[in-house]
Amino acid sequence: MSDRPAPAPLLIACALGIEQLALRSGDRGGADGPVTVLRTGMGPRAAERAVTRALADPSLAGAAVLATGFCAGLAPGMHPGDIVVAEETRHPDGTVPCVGTDLLVKELVRAVPGRTVHTGPLTGSDHVVRGHERSDLLATGAIAVDMESATTLHSAVRTGPRPVAAVRVVVDAPEHELVRIGTVRGGISAFRVLRSVLPAFFEWHRSLLLPRR
Repeated sequence: MSDRPAPAPLLIACALGIEQLALRSGDRGGADGPVTVLRTGMGPRAAERAVTRALADPSLAGAAVLATGFCAGLAPGMHPGDIVVAEETRHPDGTVPCVGTDLLVKELVRAVPGRTVHTGPLTGSDHVVRGHERSDLLATGAIAVDMESATTLHSAVRTGPRPVAAVRVVVDAPEHELVRIGTVRGGISAFRVLRSVLPAFFEWHRSLLLPRR
């Protein structure tokens, strides 16, 4: 019998059914420890409820939490299919620093070669951001926006200390606004990228399980 402690779980949270489908159809091999893909529903309130409820389950005690899915890029020159790795998420009640950003960038470059990976603050919103709102948020220093990541991470750390991160795939950008996800090329491109990111998430999770030197 091994004295090695059981691996900490990994909770991957997304909002939409199409995001969950992409993650479930991706490569699930290579995970260390149990992995749960949680569909929270759209919007910050739904994310708060779902994440708080999930982390109350004893089987997810001490789980690392990674928020993912699609986002709106804020900076000129961003394209659908680009990847955003948050250095921090910005919530109305404060910022949450993310863990292992550099490792995530490295592993995402390996998992999805040829895709641009951006790093910077990821801000939250309670509605879909359009037009001039993009430039207003960009002026705050944020590089992307979505409705769930900030609340997901804020809810996660509020339940107890744990490693958290957020990785989003740009589905629309200032020069590439979408009307409906999945009906145009940008949405299809983002879906394909999201299918490919799980190996990077598992490497990030594995790094958290290694003993610190």
